[in-house]
Amino acid sequence: MALFGRGSGNWLTSAAGRRLLPEGWLSGPMPWVIAIMMFLMVLAAAAGLALGFAARGLDSHMSSQITIQIVDADQPRRDATADKIVAAASALPGVASVRRIGDREIAELLQPWLGAGLAENDLPVPAMIDVAFLPGSEGGIAAAEAAVRAISTRARVDAHAQWLAPLAGLIASLRWLAGVLVLLMAAAAAFTVVLAARSALNTHQATIDVMHHLGSSDAQIAQLFQRRIATDALFGGLVGLAMASLVIFAVGDRITRVGSDLIGSVELPFAAWGILAMLPLAGTLLAMIAARLTIVMALRRRL
Repeated sequence: MALFGRGSGNWLTSAAGRRLLPEGWLSGPMPWVIAIMMFLMVLAAAAGLALGFAARGLDSHMSSQITIQIVDADQPRRDATADKIVAAASALPGVASVRRIGDREIAELLQPWLGAGLAENDLPVPAMIDVAFLPGSEGGIAAAEAAVRAISTRARVDAHAQWLAPLAGLIASLRWLAGVLVLLMAAAAAFTVVLAARSALNTHQATIDVMHHLGSSDAQIAQLFQRRIATDALFGGLVGLAMASLVIFAVGDRITRVGSDLIGSVELPFAAWGILAMLPLAGTLLAMIAARLTIVMALRRRL
């Protein structure tokens, strides 16, 4: 009796005790199911983090910029008005830079739609001025709009944040969707652990009954199942993380080749990779908790 009473904990941690679960090393389906779920979880989390950092950078960069257009067919008057607006905008507090976009640059931007054979003087184009404000310059856009209206009624102020509002809403929705997917994958992994623990408990019920009669406690038996499930969950989580990392690097390389400033802002900084690396550990902890609660509650109901 002493062998399985006070010393039963040592027996449970031995190689003979670990053979209570006869499956071979990582030969069961649970590690691979968890690997698939972790693969999807990491991809969803990476998408949510990338969109979050992109939205933050896009908001800080675009919300402080405006474009002023002077629409006037009289080119000398248009240029004179543009010079006045450039001087007035440069004198406003909180302005970081003011740049007049040249007519040749505007013509080059219009070539994909109007054709390369269009001469610069064949079609009147508006004068365009880009104004960037310093971070935290509250009221700068309103002051610029007032200054432009005081100079000319032919000028129009376009705030970049206004045009990016639908994009910001889409990014926010996709971030919420990514978060929901992460939670669903975590719940599915927990349910998988619960089913695996119950199956193992039913399979070895006779052995567990003998261990109870010999003095083993519910906590000691649960620890045995918990150790094996934690090992399988950690292996599956690391495999899923490795597979997802390969996909993320491949997609990141494709995004880099696109060469778009807007799409290129969707990237994962070092801090985001640290969060992704913690997911297998968090999944292992969740599996251990789910396994322990499942086994302990099932054993108490059977007594």
